[in-house]
Amino acid sequence: MTETAIPKPLPEADETSGPFFEGAMEGRLMLMRCSDCGTWRLPSRQHCDACLSPNFTWEQASGRGTVRTFGIMHQRYHPGFQNPYNVTIVELEEGPRLPTNMVGIADEQIRVDMPVVVEFEPHEDVALPKFRPA
Repeated sequence: MTETAIPKPLPEADETSGPFFEGAMEGRLMLMRCSDCGTWRLPSRQHCDACLSPNFTWEQASGRGTVRTFGIMHQRYHPGFQNPYNVTIVELEEGPRLPTNMVGIADEQIRVDMPVVVEFEPHEDVALPKFRPA
């Protein structure tokens, strides 16, 4: 009896995160930016953490950042994930910290303060921002 591969769970865009995922499908990292004070934020925050303004625009981020922290997962929480895998927090050049995965590098070579750049992992209906060493 052969085992059927179970796919990884993937996010689904909603009304508030749509521009983030649309940008990712086009190879662009899109973030929300406060129209009043210019602070960048991740989707789908209701207001700016700096000035509490609800006003924002969607703007393309640089795609560059730095590894702030990471962990290597050895426990399987979902059958779609192959262990081990890394969970990495990247601090974007613009300021927000994005949970993601490092690619193009062995898990044991990931380091805090490592400069990284975004690339996108395409799937049928969504693309996920992943990061590789810059």
